[in-house]
Amino acid sequence: MRPSRFAAALLLALPTLAAQAACESGLAERMHAKLHPDRPLDEERAACKPWPAYPGRSIVVLPMPRPSSDPGVTSYDLELLVIQRPDNGNTERDTILARMFEPNALTEDAVAIQDIRIDTGRYALAANTRAFGIRVRYRGASRVNPYASETLQLYVAQGAKVRKVLDEIELDMDGGEWDATCTGHFEHVRGTLAVGHGVSEGFADLIVQRTQTQNRAEWQESGECIEKALPVKLRTFTLRYDGERYPIPKALRTE
Repeated sequence: MRPSRFAAALLLALPTLAAQAACESGLAERMHAKLHPDRPLDEERAACKPWPAYPGRSIVVLPMPRPSSDPGVTSYDLELLVIQRPDNGNTERDTILARMFEPNALTEDAVAIQDIRIDTGRYALAANTRAFGIRVRYRGASRVNPYASETLQLYVAQGAKVRKVLDEIELDMDGGEWDATCTGHFEHVRGTLAVGHGVSEGFADLIVQRTQTQNRAEWQESGECIEKALPVKLRTFTLRYDGERYPIPKALRTE
């Protein structure tokens, strides 16, 4: 017996990502040695990226696992940095412009963290305020309960501090439950986040659009595996700044 076509496609669609070097030129390792020499650094998940909106600036994310008595759970503290890099390439003159230490920022349980990426999209929240994003990819290991997702969080640099303005929301998701041969249900969610035209408490509104597709598969008496696609659902959410953060509707929360 073969799996349904949709189930096979779902399993193939889950991201398989190779471990990535922390950062070219060793920027993450140098910042970690300077700020947290006594803490281990997860070098495979550390991330660095130039910030095109600000010439010479780079964003650095340092994930540091916390000690845990539970072997199946790993929590990570994150250090987020905005760095000014010199034009002459002298790494000794890299300067930290703004930073934020976020304890217990990410948790890896039954679902593994595949990678952490920096998003420098055009998140212009106000005339002099541009946000950057942190995207995290997760993947489960179960064949009969396949699961993968991508989440997004937004931060702004204000003065010497980095501040979170949008907690982790789930934009993309592939999931389902089946009997490993045919019968089951499967779901795809694809989402985008854009800056809207409205303004609340001085910051632009955020528009989240998500498309949900669902399929069902079942063995028939004839011995065929029949699949049925349900109507596509499109939902749009408007997130309005409350002076501190963008409150998240239940449908977008990761917990």
